[in-house]
Amino acid sequence: MPQEGPFVLHVLGARPNFVKAAPVVNGLAGLGVRQGIVHTGQHYDALMSDVFFADLGLPEPVANLGVGSGSHAQQTAALLVGLEEVVLAHRPELVVVYGDVNSTLAAGLVCAKLRIPFAHVEAGLRSFDRDMPEEVNRVVTDALADILFVTSPDGLSHLSSEGISPSRVHLVGNPMIDSLFAALPKLDPKPVQERLGVSGRYAVATLHRPANVDEPEAARELVDAVLGVAEQVPVIVPLHPRGRGRLAEAGLVDRDGLKIIDPLGYVDFLSLVRGAVLVVTDSGGVQEETTMLGVPCLTVRPNTERPITVTHGTNRLVTPAQLPAAASKALADGAVTPSGELPVLWDGKSGPRIATIIEAWLRGDNLSPASRGALA
Repeated sequence: MPQEGPFVLHVLGARPNFVKAAPVVNGLAGLGVRQGIVHTGQHYDALMSDVFFADLGLPEPVANLGVGSGSHAQQTAALLVGLEEVVLAHRPELVVVYGDVNSTLAAGLVCAKLRIPFAHVEAGLRSFDRDMPEEVNRVVTDALADILFVTSPDGLSHLSSEGISPSRVHLVGNPMIDSLFAALPKLDPKPVQERLGVSGRYAVATLHRPANVDEPEAARELVDAVLGVAEQVPVIVPLHPRGRGRLAEAGLVDRDGLKIIDPLGYVDFLSLVRGAVLVVTDSGGVQEETTMLGVPCLTVRPNTERPITVTHGTNRLVTPAQLPAAASKALADGAVTPSGELPVLWDGKSGPRIATIIEAWLRGDNLSPASRGALA
């Protein structure tokens, strides 16, 4: 790591953050920018974080806060205290936050209070559903951010309608897709399938959203729907620690057609998805990854902050009641080819674009609006 020059601090809290950050960290390293990572420990299980650092080639963090789980208030309070200490100790010229988790919100609040500039990667996404904690995190973070990196054109209009100055906004594409492009040569389903004892056609399900798993009635409805899919095709569920107990109580346990496994690392998970005939999810990032991989995806949510995956890709929003029938149709239709080209700037070069803009900002250069999204 270079020993002189401005210092950039990346705040990462959950596994999607690591995937988005890796191309940015690599891009800045190529430009000789000093940087460090704070792992907040919001995902504290080794299978949810440590293996992702290894899979993505991320450097060891300069701090690990180990905040663990808890209510939104408990977790955010612990993050505020821990992040303030780290930011004061390192005094970075810029902090970079990712996505929409509680770590993202807490880091933005700390920087705003300490008057330290920060950038938000994946700014402008909106579900327009304030019942989602992530939506609150998005809106507040974007309102406070000094630099906003937008992954899709709809984000530009969302930020404009909220009064965010265009001078702070840059359309750069999706760094999560950069990581997927880089991983593609390693995404071989066979070793994972053999290790799990899987053969033939199968589906993959990832389920953890509060609206789906926190209330017993909602969890039972979701599990019944997944069992309806399992009657048609074997379903493998890498089960997120969040909601694991509630889903197990509702019947999400090993049985005929249903295999519950621990979370997988980045390469193993995407290898498993690449070999699947169907994905059922309530995750945001999985919607994007299946769009690029051409795997049919059914998202068990009433809305998505990533509508581009519906218009350009393989994704469809469904209710739990609709899930078994939607799965039947997707299985009958077979593999899906994304309509037309991939979304704009999903070209594997988002990390270098972001890094170039950050490096210019650190030097004091003001990039014109015409440069946004055009950097290669």
